[in-house]
Amino acid sequence: MVWGRWQTVCAAVLLSLLMGWPGALWAAEVLQVREPDLLLIGDHNRTYSVRLACIAPIAGEEAAALKFLREKLPRRQRVNLMPMGSQEGLLLARVRPLGQEQDLNDGLIEAGMAKATPACQP
Repeated sequence: MVWGRWQTVCAAVLLSLLMGWPGALWAAEVLQVREPDLLLIGDHNRTYSVRLACIAPIAGEEAAALKFLREKLPRRQRVNLMPMGSQEGLLLARVRPLGQEQDLNDGLIEAGMAKATPACQP
């Protein structure tokens, strides 16, 4: 009876590790913040540009938004990307640094440096 419980516990731990680690192991890395809403991302020997989805920088706040993103996303910061589509050859995505609850798109809106675009509002 004890052996069966031990096997169940081991199987549960192994499953939770396998389910939890892939996101951390295969997360994309920020290589550069290019614009207030444009990032250069590296992922498995590929690089591509990602535009922050659902936001538009507010005129006059571009420098502050760029500084905000550079502080939140130092080089090699691992992030999760939540794709929302593409536009003009750029991936549109919500971007969340690993270990944080809020994505940067919402952070820029709350800081008053960007506004939500109509396409993504409920």
